[in-house]
Amino acid sequence: MRALRYRGLKWRAIGNLVFGRRDAAFAIFGQMLREFPGDPYALASRAQLQAQAGERDAALRTMEQLLALQGDNGGHWFNYGFLLEEAGEYARAEAAFRRATELSPQLDRAWYGLGLVLIRLQRLDEAVAALKRNTQLQPMSPYGWYQLARVHVDRHEPEEARRIIRHLQRFEPKIAAQLVRETGLSVEPAG
Repeated sequence: MRALRYRGLKWRAIGNLVFGRRDAAFAIFGQMLREFPGDPYALASRAQLQAQAGERDAALRTMEQLLALQGDNGGHWFNYGFLLEEAGEYARAEAAFRRATELSPQLDRAWYGLGLVLIRLQRLDEAVAALKRNTQLQPMSPYGWYQLARVHVDRHEPEEARRIIRHLQRFEPKIAAQLVRETGLSVEPAG
């Protein structure tokens, strides 16, 4: 009966989310946590709704509760790092993203987040390493390539940036053109 009750609450919450009734879903997640204290799904969902509502401090507290229960989940550490980065807490965000990459080395988003935080911390050599790992894991996503090119420009490595722009011209010509405009680098079209 307990498992059936849990599934019923979960599906009610999901249904409310599908129809845009976030407040109702939030209330159901609260009910789930009263009936099933420390439930990871309810905590993660609650933190997501809090973040979407702009309640960053509450979302961080909820994520901290979740991490106390499931500190071995790289995805939770990524979400926590994302919230910390949004809050401008870059050193703590770096630690969270690093933990995410340790626990889930294939989590490309965590490498990207780590790269962005390292850029903000002006640790460009480390940012290059993180962004390279992101592009290895997600080679067709332009985001890591874009940031990597920008870092190479900041490090006064225009040839590396040009190489990335030529690479992007093959599958993301708009992003490549944006980089050319932003950096002022002249780049021959990819052959």
